[in-house]
Amino acid sequence: MDSFVTKDGKQLRLGYTTGSCAAAAAKAAAWMLLSGETLYEIHIDTPKGIRLDLPVLDITRSADSVSCAIRKDSGDDPDVTDGVLIYAAAAKSEKKGIAIDGGKGVGRVTKPGLDQPVGAAAINSVPRKMIRENLEEVCETLDHQGGLTVMISVPDGDKIAEKTFNPRLGITGGISILGTSGIVEPMSDQALIDTIRLELRQRRINGLKTVLLTPGNYGMDFLTDTLGIDPKIPVMTSNFIGDALDACKECGFQRILLVGHIGKLVKIAGGMLNTHSRYGDCRMEILASYAGACGLHPSRIREMLNCAACDEAIRIMKENDLDKAVLSHLTDRISFHLNHRTGENPQVETIVFSKVYGLLCESRNAESFLNILREEN
Repeated sequence: MDSFVTKDGKQLRLGYTTGSCAAAAAKAAAWMLLSGETLYEIHIDTPKGIRLDLPVLDITRSADSVSCAIRKDSGDDPDVTDGVLIYAAAAKSEKKGIAIDGGKGVGRVTKPGLDQPVGAAAINSVPRKMIRENLEEVCETLDHQGGLTVMISVPDGDKIAEKTFNPRLGITGGISILGTSGIVEPMSDQALIDTIRLELRQRRINGLKTVLLTPGNYGMDFLTDTLGIDPKIPVMTSNFIGDALDACKECGFQRILLVGHIGKLVKIAGGMLNTHSRYGDCRMEILASYAGACGLHPSRIREMLNCAACDEAIRIMKENDLDKAVLSHLTDRISFHLNHRTGENPQVETIVFSKVYGLLCESRNAESFLNILREEN
């Protein structure tokens, strides 16, 4: 594609989704099946209103079907599906209408709460609609009165899926065919937030009333190695803690336990519910202000303000026997902002740790929430 967006002062090239690839491949295969012609390029209109003119690859004909592929282009987005071939095989059917299914390398849904029902191929609603509408257009143009079946497949999709959220979501055997706009916007925050929402909704549909959140791999390691939590239980929020809390509230969870490294969670004490560094870095200012309020000498406060990492700031607090007091105030303030975001329904508890010092502090009911999580799971 030659379309771009500007983010953080950089021009980034747009790409197109696996859903667009599947729809384009299906349209090309159906056209070649019904017309007898060979196509080397196909166009589709995406839900975003951008027209795609895509090369048709690896055309294969048999007595009663045609198969072809479209190569996925993720633009400047770091996507594990970039460059893979998305295949569609079209065949005539005696049954009227369009039947869509997934073959090799397309995942199958095994848990409720996802876009598709249990047992269905992981081809989401918008891609299915795109495939159906494009095939209906072909049938109308070529005056085909019967039905069509289309099988979407992705060679090596099972291996690619291991690098995605699919195994955690209960989608087995391959990747998902995704996309709501048909277009990939590089480094899309919304795509990550949508994934978090999907995982939370699935947990709630499965009956859980308590949810465990952690921002990233540090939290996951602490939960599994120190607290003995099954790694399938936590939901990773990345920097989108506020959005994850909103989604928990929408889903109807009763209790939330947030476990995270102090380098992330200290920002929440300053009211930052998106902890990405591009929105600010107030870690040392917050820690130094609480340490000063607890009596730390000004010379040591200045030393804290010059620290590069939270562990160094904690070392200074420990040397002055102020770590417990400062961390207690910090926990209270983190809890205030978390519960302010949810309106105290659901209630949010928190556990803060350090890679150097281990467990640092926890809110009043954090331990009981942890026990409830173990019982529910």
